[in-house]
Amino acid sequence: MLPLAILSLTPYYILWKDHLTIESLENFVVNSRSWAGYGTIVVLLVILAGIIAHEFIHGVTWAKYAKRGFKSIEFGMLWKELTPYCHCTEKLPIRQYIIGTLMPGIVLGFIPAVIAYITGNFWTMAFGLFFTAAAASDFMIINILRKEKPDDLVQDHPTKIGCIIYRKQSTT
Repeated sequence: MLPLAILSLTPYYILWKDHLTIESLENFVVNSRSWAGYGTIVVLLVILAGIIAHEFIHGVTWAKYAKRGFKSIEFGMLWKELTPYCHCTEKLPIRQYIIGTLMPGIVLGFIPAVIAYITGNFWTMAFGLFFTAAAASDFMIINILRKEKPDDLVQDHPTKIGCIIYRKQSTT
């Protein structure tokens, strides 16, 4: 998380360091006291909505590539790990699976960070940073899959976090 925060916040700081002065932080704290009770609820609701959106984005993207569309998509919760999930029950080509795995990190993480670089809005930067970090396990899966052959297939593991790779056998 620390390298990600440094990588994301450094450009923000370079572009918007005048927004991160002691005076601006003091004003933020003073103004935050008036809505402190509501602020926590709002932040928790935004995080919950973002988590639901993260899984939904996986589902929509994979459904686009699945032969059975949304009928191949399952949503649920791994209670033991306290992890919501979206599974595609079909095997997909590596490239299509990677796209579906990457999309929540782009939509909820990278795009808000870029918007924050443009607008200077720190809350947008925090949102983007949080949901980029939330996609860390997705990025780890992509890192594993990038070494696989493009004609191999991949399927979400039905009961655990991760996936199953189906390699085509060579006929030589």
